[in-house]
Amino acid sequence: MTTPDFDHIFGGARVMAILRGLPVAETVRLAERAWDLGIDVVEVPVATADAVPALRAAVEAGAERDRIVGAGTVLDVEQVAAAADAGARFTVAPGLDLAVADAAAARGLPHLPGVATPTEAQQALRHGLTWLKAFPAISLGPAWFKAVAGPLPQLRFVATGGLDASNAEAFLQAGVRVVAVGSALSDPTQLDALAKLTRPTP
Repeated sequence: MTTPDFDHIFGGARVMAILRGLPVAETVRLAERAWDLGIDVVEVPVATADAVPALRAAVEAGAERDRIVGAGTVLDVEQVAAAADAGARFTVAPGLDLAVADAAAARGLPHLPGVATPTEAQQALRHGLTWLKAFPAISLGPAWFKAVAGPLPQLRFVATGGLDASNAEAFLQAGVRVVAVGSALSDPTQLDALAKLTRPTP
């Protein structure tokens, strides 16, 4: 089986929903709501073992709709294994740990490491990682992405951390490929508002 990459996983998507710390049924409900609205990619963080059932349930729900679910907050190789066993299609981390990236690659999973400096971004690029998570994006600000794109134009960024429907567009306009929204989803109006950003304006 061909290992998917983030170009394939995200395609033209501009928004990813992060469903963190929710009960299994609520995770599936919000994932299905996101998919109904055109937010095709969902991340379920698995920093603790008790979050794995929610990931597995979202993966199963996604399989019925041909939607992709990944595992977030993957901090070590053991969590990579748990994510892969639950059926995750990719892994995400808050920081840059090349051992975790290698473990994910060994399981056929694209890995999205977190970076916050050009040094980290360059280190990731040397390791063959061209899709990166910029975290915390709200602290970096949209201008950071424009600045980094100058010397490192081959990188593709997913902005995460402090984003919601009110500020996501500014990051997309700055060159971010995907905005990932998590805690803001506790507001029931967020998914509908974010869905308006799912495809570029003609």
